[in-house]
Amino acid sequence: MNSEKPLTNERILLTGTAVTKKITSYIQELGGQVEHYPLIQTTELQQKEDEQLLRRSMNFDWLIFTSQHAVEAFAAKMVRFDKQATAWSVRIAAVGDQTEQALVAAGFSVHFKPTRFSADTMVEEMNTVITTDEQCLFIRGSLAKNTLVDGLHCHVETWTIYETIESIKYAAAMLEAIQAKSNCTIVFASPSAVRVFERTIRPKIKWSQLHIAAIGHITEKALATAGAQQIITPTVYTMQAVIDEIVLRKDR
Repeated sequence: MNSEKPLTNERILLTGTAVTKKITSYIQELGGQVEHYPLIQTTELQQKEDEQLLRRSMNFDWLIFTSQHAVEAFAAKMVRFDKQATAWSVRIAAVGDQTEQALVAAGFSVHFKPTRFSADTMVEEMNTVITTDEQCLFIRGSLAKNTLVDGLHCHVETWTIYETIESIKYAAAMLEAIQAKSNCTIVFASPSAVRVFERTIRPKIKWSQLHIAAIGHITEKALATAGAQQIITPTVYTMQAVIDEIVLRKDR
């Protein structure tokens, strides 16, 4: 194996909503090829009360974001109603690095981030810094679970700000790519993408024929439930970490 280009002749198939230039460049620097077959889409939810809800969010003690998509939808509403981040004096909680980066890009400072990028860890660690009389607003997507709502010991309200939609638009192309070529690893970042893959692609190919990687233990669990084996899962829930783990597995 070329130690400088450990992913030479390897294809990394990404199934999320977007592929950043940073991660594309990183894979290419390692000698790999990036192919993007999004199996889900996200769309900002708009309603007539949005401006009122945006103003109301300024009155909470904490705003909680567990997805960069939530930040992007929130930022879109800020632009629409001509609001700047300086109008908020609340504290901000972000589940991980990508969510934090999106918040910083929108003009916010992040006051809390868990040591492990998961809702379970966020509940455990955030409960050590909040008080029971604080008011928290969880800004979430349509498929978000109630882990934070049920687990945090402050008062938590929710605002569903974007919708996750399963997409089969690229499923046929992805199947063709898997069948036509070798040396590919499929990266899943959400259980929703796993469900689309299981329904549209997996019936035509065996799990044993695939190299699979997951970002996050919930996505890993969804893959295991669907029958995937030897799932590559980094301890840090980021795209770069999963690429690094793929490289490590190749070295073993």
